[in-house]
Amino acid sequence: MMNPTWREHAACRGIDASVFYPASEEEAEAAKEICAGCSVRQLCLEYALSNRERDGVWGGTTERERRRVLRQRRKSA
Repeated sequence: MMNPTWREHAACRGIDASVFYPASEEEAEAAKEICAGCSVRQLCLEYALSNRERDGVWGGTTERERRRVLRQRRKSA
């Protein structure tokens, strides 16, 4: 497992985790707003992609959006 020291700098640190596990894609906006100003957003997204995180908002993306990123990367590889 990679060393997730980036988490120490995450904008979400200390915020209730339930914000990042919304019931639907539509309810993910609050989490995405927090992610938008995060200095380690890209590292978080890469972590989620490499670990195939299925749930929650990571790096400002929902699970559906991460699947789209992975598909696009496979197409351009």
